[in-house]
Amino acid sequence: MRTGDFDYRLPADLIAQGPAEPRDSSRLMTLDRSTGAVRDLAFSDLPGLLVAGDVLVFNDSRVFPARLRGRRASGGARVEVLLLERVAGRRWRALARPGRRLREGDSFAVDGADGLVAQVVSVAPDGTRVVRLPVGLDLGSAGAVPMPPYIRAPLADAERYQTVYSRPEGSVAAPTAGLHFTPELLRRVRDAGAETVFATLHVGWDSFRPVKVDDPRDHAMHSERYEISAGCAAAVNRARADGRRVVAVGTTTVRMLEANAAEGPGEEASGRSPDDPGGPLSPGRASTGLFIAEGHRFRAVDAMITNFHLPRSTLLMLVCSFAGRRRILGAYERAVSLGYRFYSLGDAMLLH
Repeated sequence: MRTGDFDYRLPADLIAQGPAEPRDSSRLMTLDRSTGAVRDLAFSDLPGLLVAGDVLVFNDSRVFPARLRGRRASGGARVEVLLLERVAGRRWRALARPGRRLREGDSFAVDGADGLVAQVVSVAPDGTRVVRLPVGLDLGSAGAVPMPPYIRAPLADAERYQTVYSRPEGSVAAPTAGLHFTPELLRRVRDAGAETVFATLHVGWDSFRPVKVDDPRDHAMHSERYEISAGCAAAVNRARADGRRVVAVGTTTVRMLEANAAEGPGEEASGRSPDDPGGPLSPGRASTGLFIAEGHRFRAVDAMITNFHLPRSTLLMLVCSFAGRRRILGAYERAVSLGYRFYSLGDAMLLH
Protein backbone atom coordinates (compact mmCIF):
# COMPACT_ATOMS: atom_id res chain seq x y z
CA MET A 1 0.00 0.00 0.00
CA ARG A 2 1.46 3.32 -1.13
CA THR A 3 0.02 6.79 -0.82
CA GLY A 4 0.24 7.21 -4.59
CA ASP A 5 -2.22 4.31 -4.97
CA PHE A 6 -4.94 6.66 -3.72
CA ASP A 7 -4.57 9.40 -6.30
CA TYR A 8 -7.09 10.29 -8.98
CA ARG A 9 -7.75 13.04 -11.50
CA LEU A 10 -10.28 15.69 -10.50
CA PRO A 11 -11.07 18.79 -12.57
CA ALA A 12 -11.10 21.86 -10.33
CA ASP A 13 -14.60 22.85 -11.44
CA LEU A 14 -16.02 19.70 -9.78
CA ILE A 15 -14.96 20.86 -6.29
CA ALA A 16 -18.26 22.08 -4.84
CA GLN A 17 -18.12 25.72 -3.76
CA GLY A 18 -21.62 25.80 -2.30
CA PRO A 19 -24.20 23.33 -0.99
CA ALA A 20 -27.10 21.88 -2.95
CA GLU A 21 -30.47 23.50 -2.36
CA PRO A 22 -32.40 21.95 -0.76
CA ARG A 23 -29.97 19.80 1.16
CA ASP A 24 -31.38 16.47 -0.03
CA SER A 25 -31.33 17.43 -3.71
CA SER A 26 -27.66 16.44 -3.92
CA ARG A 27 -26.80 13.36 -5.96
CA LEU A 28 -26.31 9.91 -4.45
CA MET A 29 -24.21 7.18 -6.03
CA THR A 30 -24.76 3.71 -4.58
CA LEU A 31 -22.09 1.00 -4.71
CA ASP A 32 -22.89 -2.62 -3.87
CA ARG A 33 -19.75 -4.08 -2.29
CA SER A 34 -20.67 -7.66 -3.14
CA THR A 35 -21.44 -7.20 -6.85
CA GLY A 36 -19.82 -3.88 -7.74
CA ALA A 37 -23.16 -2.62 -9.11
CA VAL A 38 -23.44 1.18 -9.23
CA ARG A 39 -26.57 3.32 -9.40
CA ASP A 40 -27.01 7.09 -9.81
CA LEU A 41 -29.82 8.53 -7.71
CA ALA A 42 -30.78 11.61 -5.68
CA PHE A 43 -30.07 11.79 -1.96
CA SER A 44 -33.80 12.16 -1.36
CA ASP A 45 -34.13 8.56 -2.64
CA LEU A 46 -32.30 7.25 0.45
CA PRO A 47 -35.38 6.00 2.38
CA GLY A 48 -36.18 3.62 -0.48
CA LEU A 49 -32.72 2.07 -0.12
CA LEU A 50 -33.20 1.23 3.55
CA VAL A 51 -34.95 -1.78 5.05
CA ALA A 52 -36.93 -2.04 8.26
CA GLY A 53 -34.56 -2.67 11.13
CA ASP A 54 -31.60 -0.71 9.75
CA VAL A 55 -29.90 1.47 12.38
CA LEU A 56 -28.46 4.75 11.09
CA VAL A 57 -25.82 6.29 13.35
CA PHE A 58 -25.15 10.03 13.01
CA ASN A 59 -22.35 12.22 14.35
CA ASP A 60 -24.09 15.20 15.95
CA SER A 61 -20.98 17.30 16.65
CA ARG A 62 -21.26 20.98 15.78
CA VAL A 63 -18.49 23.12 14.27
CA PHE A 64 -17.42 25.87 16.66
CA PRO A 65 -16.17 29.36 15.67
CA ALA A 66 -12.54 28.26 15.72
CA ARG A 67 -11.04 30.71 13.22
CA LEU A 68 -9.53 33.92 14.63
CA ARG A 69 -8.05 36.72 12.55
CA GLY A 70 -5.93 39.58 13.77
CA ARG A 71 -2.78 41.65 13.49
CA ARG A 72 0.62 40.86 14.92
CA ALA A 73 1.34 43.16 17.85
CA SER A 74 4.78 43.92 16.43
CA GLY A 75 4.54 45.30 12.90
CA GLY A 76 0.83 44.86 12.36
CA ALA A 77 1.05 42.01 9.82
CA ARG A 78 -2.17 40.08 9.22
CA VAL A 79 -2.38 36.63 10.86
CA GLU A 80 -4.96 33.88 11.18
CA VAL A 81 -5.29 31.17 13.81
CA LEU A 82 -7.36 27.99 13.76
CA LEU A 83 -8.11 26.71 17.25
CA LEU A 84 -7.99 22.92 17.38
CA GLU A 85 -8.68 21.94 20.97
CA ARG A 86 -8.49 23.37 24.45
CA VAL A 87 -5.33 22.34 26.31
CA ALA A 88 -6.23 23.88 29.66
CA GLY A 89 -7.95 27.04 30.77
CA ARG A 90 -7.37 29.75 28.16
CA ARG A 91 -4.67 27.75 26.35
CA TRP A 92 -5.54 26.14 23.00
CA ARG A 93 -3.65 24.02 20.52
CA ALA A 94 -3.86 25.83 17.19
CA LEU A 95 -2.62 26.21 13.64
CA ALA A 96 -1.28 29.57 12.48
CA ARG A 97 -1.08 31.14 9.04
CA PRO A 98 1.45 32.29 8.02
CA GLY A 99 3.40 30.41 10.64
CA ARG A 100 6.57 32.50 10.28
CA ARG A 101 4.69 35.51 11.67
CA LEU A 102 3.65 33.81 14.90
CA ARG A 103 6.63 32.39 16.73
CA GLU A 104 6.94 31.53 20.39
CA GLY A 105 6.33 34.63 22.52
CA ASP A 106 4.64 36.62 19.74
CA SER A 107 1.31 38.33 20.36
CA PHE A 108 -1.55 39.40 18.09
CA ALA A 109 -4.60 41.60 18.51
CA VAL A 110 -7.78 39.67 17.73
CA ASP A 111 -10.17 41.24 15.22
CA GLY A 112 -13.56 42.14 16.65
CA ALA A 113 -12.36 41.81 20.25
CA ASP A 114 -11.83 45.46 21.26
CA GLY A 115 -8.05 45.24 21.19
CA LEU A 116 -7.74 42.04 23.23
CA VAL A 117 -4.39 40.36 22.63
CA ALA A 118 -3.56 36.63 22.36
CA GLN A 119 -0.07 35.17 22.76
CA VAL A 120 1.79 32.19 21.29
CA VAL A 121 3.07 30.20 24.27
CA SER A 122 4.95 27.46 22.40
CA VAL A 123 5.50 25.90 18.97
CA ALA A 124 5.50 22.10 18.53
CA PRO A 125 7.62 20.18 15.98
CA ASP A 126 4.50 19.44 13.90
CA GLY A 127 3.89 23.17 13.45
CA THR A 128 0.98 23.48 15.85
CA ARG A 129 1.10 26.20 18.48
CA VAL A 130 -0.23 26.59 21.98
CA VAL A 131 -2.00 29.94 22.07
CA ARG A 132 -3.18 31.70 25.22
CA LEU A 133 -6.40 33.59 24.57
CA PRO A 134 -7.08 36.83 26.45
CA VAL A 135 -9.47 37.10 29.37
CA GLY A 136 -12.89 38.20 28.17
CA LEU A 137 -12.58 36.96 24.58
CA ASP A 138 -15.97 35.83 23.23
CA LEU A 139 -15.40 33.25 20.48
CA GLY A 140 -19.03 33.55 19.45
CA SER A 141 -18.48 37.14 18.28
CA ALA A 142 -14.76 37.24 17.47
CA GLY A 143 -14.42 33.79 15.92
CA ALA A 144 -15.77 32.38 12.67
CA VAL A 145 -16.74 28.88 11.61
CA PRO A 146 -13.74 27.57 9.63
CA MET A 147 -14.30 26.38 6.07
CA PRO A 148 -12.09 23.89 4.20
CA PRO A 149 -9.23 25.59 2.33
CA TYR A 150 -10.57 24.54 -1.10
CA ILE A 151 -13.79 26.56 -0.62
CA ARG A 152 -12.90 29.97 -1.94
CA ALA A 153 -15.65 32.19 -0.50
CA PRO A 154 -17.64 32.16 2.74
CA LEU A 155 -21.17 30.78 2.62
CA ALA A 156 -24.05 33.23 2.67
CA ASP A 157 -25.56 31.18 5.50
CA ALA A 158 -23.00 29.64 7.88
CA GLU A 159 -25.65 27.18 9.11
CA ARG A 160 -25.34 25.37 5.78
CA TYR A 161 -22.02 24.06 7.07
CA GLN A 162 -23.79 22.53 10.08
CA THR A 163 -26.01 19.46 10.10
CA VAL A 164 -29.67 20.05 11.01
CA TYR A 165 -29.19 17.83 14.07
CA SER A 166 -25.89 19.28 15.32
CA ARG A 167 -25.74 19.83 19.08
CA PRO A 168 -22.49 19.88 21.12
CA GLU A 169 -19.83 22.23 19.76
CA GLY A 170 -16.29 20.95 19.35
CA SER A 171 -15.45 20.23 15.69
CA VAL A 172 -13.20 22.26 13.40
CA ALA A 173 -14.79 20.64 10.32
CA ALA A 174 -18.32 19.45 9.70
CA PRO A 175 -19.22 15.74 9.55
CA THR A 176 -20.18 16.43 5.96
CA ALA A 177 -22.11 13.27 5.05
CA GLY A 178 -24.81 14.53 7.37
CA LEU A 179 -25.20 17.85 5.54
CA HIS A 180 -27.57 16.17 3.05
CA PHE A 181 -30.25 15.41 5.63
CA THR A 182 -33.31 17.59 6.24
CA PRO A 183 -35.81 17.18 9.08
CA GLU A 184 -38.30 15.84 6.52
CA LEU A 185 -35.82 13.30 5.16
CA LEU A 186 -35.07 12.10 8.69
CA ARG A 187 -38.80 11.59 9.20
CA ARG A 188 -39.02 9.59 5.96
CA VAL A 189 -36.05 7.45 7.05
CA ARG A 190 -37.89 6.58 10.27
CA ASP A 191 -41.12 5.96 8.36
CA ALA A 192 -39.19 3.39 6.30
CA GLY A 193 -38.65 1.43 9.51
CA ALA A 194 -35.06 2.51 10.16
CA GLU A 195 -33.88 3.63 13.58
CA THR A 196 -31.84 6.82 13.95
CA VAL A 197 -29.36 7.26 16.80
CA PHE A 198 -26.73 9.89 17.55
CA ALA A 199 -23.21 9.88 18.93
CA THR A 200 -20.54 12.59 19.05
CA LEU A 201 -17.04 12.72 17.60
CA HIS A 202 -15.41 16.13 17.49
CA VAL A 203 -13.73 16.34 14.10
CA GLY A 204 -10.11 17.44 14.27
CA TRP A 205 -7.59 18.92 11.86
CA ASP A 206 -6.72 15.58 10.23
CA SER A 207 -9.66 16.32 7.93
CA PHE A 208 -7.48 19.01 6.35
CA ARG A 209 -4.15 17.16 6.41
CA PRO A 210 -2.92 15.35 3.29
CA VAL A 211 -0.82 12.22 3.68
CA LYS A 212 2.70 13.35 2.77
CA VAL A 213 4.63 10.12 3.36
CA ASP A 214 5.00 7.38 0.74
CA ASP A 215 3.85 4.65 3.12
CA PRO A 216 0.49 5.62 4.69
CA ARG A 217 1.31 3.50 7.73
CA ASP A 218 3.94 6.12 8.60
CA HIS A 219 1.28 8.86 8.72
CA ALA A 220 0.68 10.05 12.28
CA MET A 221 -3.04 10.28 13.05
CA HIS A 222 -4.12 12.72 15.74
CA SER A 223 -6.61 11.66 18.37
CA GLU A 224 -10.22 12.80 18.27
CA ARG A 225 -12.58 12.84 21.24
CA TYR A 226 -15.88 11.00 21.08
CA GLU A 227 -18.83 10.05 23.25
CA ILE A 228 -21.32 7.23 22.72
CA SER A 229 -24.49 7.29 24.79
CA ALA A 230 -26.00 4.21 26.42
CA GLY A 231 -28.97 4.42 24.06
CA CYS A 232 -26.80 4.54 20.94
CA ALA A 233 -24.62 1.65 22.11
CA ALA A 234 -27.67 -0.46 22.95
CA ALA A 235 -29.30 0.19 19.56
CA VAL A 236 -26.14 -0.80 17.67
CA ASN A 237 -25.57 -3.86 19.85
CA ARG A 238 -29.15 -5.06 19.33
CA ALA A 239 -28.81 -4.66 15.57
CA ARG A 240 -25.54 -6.60 15.52
CA ALA A 241 -27.04 -9.38 17.64
CA ASP A 242 -30.08 -9.58 15.34
CA GLY A 243 -28.07 -9.50 12.11
CA ARG A 244 -29.53 -6.13 11.10
CA ARG A 245 -27.51 -3.47 9.28
CA VAL A 246 -25.66 -0.69 11.04
CA VAL A 247 -25.37 2.24 8.61
CA ALA A 248 -22.78 4.85 9.58
CA VAL A 249 -23.46 8.37 8.34
CA GLY A 250 -19.98 9.67 7.58
CA THR A 251 -16.41 8.50 8.00
CA THR A 252 -16.20 10.16 11.43
CA THR A 253 -19.03 7.92 12.62
CA VAL A 254 -17.27 4.89 11.11
CA ARG A 255 -14.08 5.74 12.96
CA MET A 256 -15.90 6.21 16.26
CA LEU A 257 -17.88 2.96 16.06
CA GLU A 258 -14.95 0.89 14.84
CA ALA A 259 -12.62 2.26 17.52
CA ASN A 260 -15.13 1.53 20.25
CA ALA A 261 -15.87 -1.98 18.97
CA ALA A 262 -12.14 -2.71 18.80
CA GLU A 263 -11.16 -1.50 22.26
CA GLY A 264 -14.08 0.01 24.13
CA PRO A 265 -13.92 3.45 25.76
CA GLY A 266 -10.94 4.61 27.75
CA GLU A 267 -8.19 3.43 25.40
CA GLU A 268 -7.07 4.29 21.91
CA ALA A 269 -8.03 1.60 19.42
CA SER A 270 -4.98 -0.36 18.33
CA GLY A 271 -3.38 -3.74 18.38
CA ARG A 272 -6.27 -6.16 17.86
CA SER A 273 -5.80 -9.09 15.53
CA PRO A 274 -7.60 -8.66 12.18
CA ASP A 275 -9.49 -11.87 12.99
CA ASP A 276 -10.74 -10.62 16.36
CA PRO A 277 -14.48 -9.95 16.06
CA GLY A 278 -14.36 -7.22 18.69
CA GLY A 279 -16.85 -6.69 21.46
CA PRO A 280 -20.16 -4.91 21.79
CA LEU A 281 -20.15 -1.14 21.87
CA SER A 282 -19.59 0.37 25.29
CA PRO A 283 -21.09 3.74 26.21
CA GLY A 284 -18.80 6.45 27.46
CA ARG A 285 -16.19 9.01 26.46
CA ALA A 286 -12.85 8.21 24.87
CA SER A 287 -10.32 9.35 22.28
CA THR A 288 -9.17 7.48 19.21
CA GLY A 289 -6.20 7.71 16.91
CA LEU A 290 -7.40 4.75 14.83
CA PHE A 291 -6.20 4.78 11.21
CA ILE A 292 -8.57 2.67 9.11
CA ALA A 293 -6.86 1.42 5.98
CA GLU A 294 -6.29 -1.74 3.95
CA GLY A 295 -6.51 -4.83 6.14
CA HIS A 296 -8.90 -3.36 8.71
CA ARG A 297 -11.65 -5.76 9.78
CA PHE A 298 -14.93 -3.86 10.14
CA ARG A 299 -16.55 -4.94 13.38
CA ALA A 300 -19.45 -2.51 13.80
CA VAL A 301 -20.39 -1.02 10.41
CA ASP A 302 -22.25 -2.77 7.58
CA ALA A 303 -22.89 0.20 5.29
CA MET A 304 -21.86 3.83 5.16
CA ILE A 305 -22.95 7.13 3.68
CA THR A 306 -20.04 9.33 2.73
CA ASN A 307 -19.02 12.20 0.47
CA PHE A 308 -16.32 12.06 -2.23
CA HIS A 309 -12.92 12.59 -0.60
CA LEU A 310 -9.62 14.26 -1.45
CA PRO A 311 -6.91 12.29 -3.24
CA ARG A 312 -4.23 10.76 -1.00
CA SER A 313 -6.34 11.41 2.12
CA THR A 314 -6.92 9.13 5.10
CA LEU A 315 -10.67 9.40 4.41
CA LEU A 316 -10.25 8.00 0.90
CA MET A 317 -8.12 5.20 2.34
CA LEU A 318 -10.90 4.43 4.82
CA VAL A 319 -13.62 4.06 2.16
CA CYS A 320 -11.25 2.00 -0.01
CA SER A 321 -10.66 -0.38 2.89
CA PHE A 322 -14.44 -0.79 3.20
CA ALA A 323 -15.40 -1.30 -0.45
CA GLY A 324 -12.10 -2.07 -2.22
CA ARG A 325 -9.64 0.37 -3.77
CA ARG A 326 -10.31 -0.58 -7.39
CA ARG A 327 -14.07 -0.32 -6.98
CA ILE A 328 -13.90 3.01 -5.19
CA LEU A 329 -11.49 4.57 -7.66
CA GLY A 330 -13.63 3.19 -10.51
CA ALA A 331 -16.68 4.81 -8.91
CA TYR A 332 -14.77 8.09 -8.55
CA GLU A 333 -13.79 7.97 -12.23
CA ARG A 334 -17.46 7.46 -13.08
CA ALA A 335 -18.44 10.36 -10.81
CA VAL A 336 -15.99 12.66 -12.59
CA SER A 337 -17.32 11.64 -16.01
CA LEU A 338 -20.91 12.32 -14.86
CA GLY A 339 -20.13 15.66 -13.26
CA TYR A 340 -20.70 14.76 -9.61
CA ARG A 341 -19.72 17.47 -7.12
CA PHE A 342 -16.80 16.60 -4.82
CA TYR A 343 -15.63 17.19 -1.24
CA SER A 344 -17.33 18.73 1.76
CA LEU A 345 -20.24 20.49 0.03
CA GLY A 346 -20.56 17.99 -2.80
CA ASP A 347 -22.55 14.85 -3.52
CA ALA A 348 -22.64 11.56 -1.63
CA MET A 349 -22.20 7.79 -1.88
CA LEU A 350 -23.94 4.89 -0.19
CA LEU A 351 -21.58 1.94 0.19
CA HIS A 352 -23.51 -1.19 1.14
